[in-house]
Amino acid sequence: MPDLLVITGPTATGKTALGVALAQAMGGEVVSADSMQIYRGMDIGTAKPTMEERQGVPHWMLDVADPWERFSAARYSDMAAACVEDIRSRGRLPIVVGGTGLYIDGLLRGTDYAAAPEDMALRHELEGEYDRLGGDAFREKLAAVDPEWAAKLYPRDKKRLVRAYEIYALTGRTITEHDRLSRQAPPRYTAAVIALDYAERDDLYRRIDSRAAQMFRDGLAEEVRGLLRAGLDAGATAMQAIGYKETAEYIAGRVTLEQAAATVSLRSRQYAKRQLTWLRSREGIHWLRWKKEPDIQQARQISTEIWAAEP
Repeated sequence: MPDLLVITGPTATGKTALGVALAQAMGGEVVSADSMQIYRGMDIGTAKPTMEERQGVPHWMLDVADPWERFSAARYSDMAAACVEDIRSRGRLPIVVGGTGLYIDGLLRGTDYAAAPEDMALRHELEGEYDRLGGDAFREKLAAVDPEWAAKLYPRDKKRLVRAYEIYALTGRTITEHDRLSRQAPPRYTAAVIALDYAERDDLYRRIDSRAAQMFRDGLAEEVRGLLRAGLDAGATAMQAIGYKETAEYIAGRVTLEQAAATVSLRSRQYAKRQLTWLRSREGIHWLRWKKEPDIQQARQISTEIWAAEP
C-alpha cells in the first residue's frame, strides 16, 4: 500500500469534500496542501474549510503562519512531513488535499529545489529589479536562462519569478535542472494521487465564478479590511493571493466591487489553467472528471478502489 493518498486538482473541483469523505471512510486525517490556507485570518478568500465542512475530521497545516510571515515550500515540506509521520504513527491514513503542486511535490519527494539556499539581500535586489523592469521584462530575463520554467509563470507572479532567478544566481542551476535532479532521487513517500477536474471546461469556469461571487457575499471585503487594519501591508506576499489583492484595490477605491469580483473570477480561471498544466506534466495520476456537478459518493467509491489497487 502507498504511504499516503493525495487528492488534488484545480480550484473549485470539490477536493475538500472528497478528502473529508475519504477520511471518514478510510480512517484518515487531512493534511492541507494549499499555499494560502496556511495563513491565520485568511479564511473566506482561501476557501478554507469551516469546522462544519471538516465534519470532525482532523485537518493539519491550516492556520500555521501569520500573514506577514514569509512561508516557503521548503518550510511547508518539513512541517507537513512531521504531520504525516504523526498520523501514520497512530495507524491512520494521511490524506493530502490541495492544489498547490509545489507543496505536494516537495512533500512527496523529500528533496526539492525549494530547499535551495536563500540570500535575502540578493532577493531584495531582484525584487527591486522586477519593480523597475515590470513583470514581462523580468520574465524574459528568467527565460534567457530557464525558458521552460519561465513559460509556467505569469508576469505578475513576482514571488516565484524572483525566487527562480535567485536560485539560478546562487547555485548556477535553474529550477528546471533542480526539478529534474530531484525527480531522479527516490521519493520520501509513495502515494496514490487522484486529480479532480470537469469533463467540460465551461463547467469548471461556472463553478469558479460561483465560488468567487459567494466569497464576496460571505464577507471577503470585511475580511480584507480586518487584515489591513491589523497592519498587514497591501504588498505583503499573503495579500497577493487571488481575491485579496483585488479586494484591497476595491477598498482603496481604485476599482468597483463589480470590477474586483470580475478580476477574481478571471485570475481564478487563469490559476486553474496553470494547475492543470502542472498536473498534466506529472505521471501516474488518476483523473476523476465530473459531469456538470461533483458526485462525492461515487468519487469516494472509485478512490477507495484506486487506493486498494495500488501496489
